[in-house]
Amino acid sequence: MLVHVCSKVYVTLSLAMRGLGETPAELWELRELEKLNLSMNCLCSLPPALGALDNLVILNLWGNNLSSLPPEIGLLKKLRVLFAYRNRLSEVPEELGSCTRLEVLSLANNQITGLPNSLAAMRNLTKLNLSYNRMAHIPTCIYSMKGLVFLHLAGNRLETIADQIQDLVNLKILIVEGNCIHTLPKTLCFLESLELLNVDFNDLQSVPVEMYLLSRLGKLACHPLDKGLHIVHNPLLKPIQEVLQGGLSALYNYLKPT
Repeated sequence: MLVHVCSKVYVTLSLAMRGLGETPAELWELRELEKLNLSMNCLCSLPPALGALDNLVILNLWGNNLSSLPPEIGLLKKLRVLFAYRNRLSEVPEELGSCTRLEVLSLANNQITGLPNSLAAMRNLTKLNLSYNRMAHIPTCIYSMKGLVFLHLAGNRLETIADQIQDLVNLKILIVEGNCIHTLPKTLCFLESLELLNVDFNDLQSVPVEMYLLSRLGKLACHPLDKGLHIVHNPLLKPIQEVLQGGLSALYNYLKPT
């Protein structure tokens, strides 16, 4: 079956919602496949034969019971999109770092505690979703993903954000709500492309005085998908708490040096 996606015709197969407990053996003989959807099944593992589908561009595995990804996934050199959210992954294979053409990676809603350093090679990655995992710190490799525009880390166990966050110069959306972050580094305020910064539901009592540099945030945001600064749901101390009642411009005027 052919499908037209993003001005390109992909050779596509969807086996979504088929109640599959394992993949059919003949699937791995379809070497021409470029888009494979195995989402919302009951798969607990994938065989090494996955690596034979070396023309895959899009691989959708979300909503299964996968506890691991096979190392052979690193053979998928053309892979640009990988959805593996809502599984039971506790780790990510080092070989995934060989998929250097990846642009979109979602590993949300798993049990992941960290990422291998090999993923630092993913310089083409623009969207990374690691929300609702078990990470106590932002994996070091992320700070090497210079192409990131979207980074979602909500619902983890983060306590800090490293100064290296400033290296993600193209970042427009950063979501770290629902963690245990108690301070924001001033280097975060050097990300002048940020349009959405969500730090709600953390342990913040103050903000860096350099925050006024984030001019593209524009406003205090309420709805989760709104652009702007999401911060009011924190135990902020006076006078910051009171100043915020006047909106983002009031905060920035308060923080700016006179």
